[in-house]
Amino acid sequence: MMDTLQFFADNPTWFIAIVAFLSLFIGSFLNVVIYRLPRMMQQNWSEECRIYLGLKPHDDIEKLNLCMPFSHCPHCKKLIRPWHNIPLFSYFWLKGRCAYCHARISLRYPLVEALTAIVSVYIAWRFGLTWQMLAALIFAWICICLTFIDLDFHLLPDQLTLLLVWLGLFFSLFSIFCGSHDAIIGAISGYLIFAIVQLIFGWFTGKTGMGQGDYKFLAGMGALLGWKMLPLIILLASVSGVIFAFTYMIIKRHFKSVPLPFGPYLAVGGFIAILWGNEITQYYMTITI
Repeated sequence: MMDTLQFFADNPTWFIAIVAFLSLFIGSFLNVVIYRLPRMMQQNWSEECRIYLGLKPHDDIEKLNLCMPFSHCPHCKKLIRPWHNIPLFSYFWLKGRCAYCHARISLRYPLVEALTAIVSVYIAWRFGLTWQMLAALIFAWICICLTFIDLDFHLLPDQLTLLLVWLGLFFSLFSIFCGSHDAIIGAISGYLIFAIVQLIFGWFTGKTGMGQGDYKFLAGMGALLGWKMLPLIILLASVSGVIFAFTYMIIKRHFKSVPLPFGPYLAVGGFIAILWGNEITQYYMTITI
């Protein structure tokens, strides 16, 4: 094991190549999470409601988890063969269509696979073979899942946001990005910042401007990166959100109030912070002092 790690440390090109190859398959799994996790949650909520109302549970619903049933075409229901499910390659080989019924395959699948590979390779190059690289990779993969789920369902599942919180606190025991003191304060502060903002917003408007998933997502970032990074993350998320909102309104010529998920912009802010947060903070300090 040590010899393998030393080989990759001495041959970074091979290490980057292995990360690129494996991350394509990680991206394929992230597609499964993005598609199935919110539907699994909807099934559980539906069954819980039926039990609460005294109704019989559904027996004809296809039970979902992240492993079963095996991947199949949503149109013709035929199982997808392993050689039809090779990340990126199969999509272009099949020309973006099912091998059996020729129904169009969503561009989302190769996009997520390619994005996962690009982000993972950059993280591996940025941090090298370190524990920081492992923590940053896990963070990036969780962010990719949360981004696309939030875009589709305006939902940030607890299964992912709370996982990020606990992983951040665990990594803080080894001071991967910050110590436990900063991580605990970061988790508490991350949750309370948005909770207090939403409470004040609700008092004045009587509306819900932000879901609790955003609270937990920011709490997870605070646990991983520490409380000192929270202002930068919020600033970056807000700026990217405003830019996208104005761009969307101009392109669609739609200037009415439209609810937009905030999770993707938090992911952007967190990703920038984990890669260049220290440099941005130091540069800010040099120009203000």
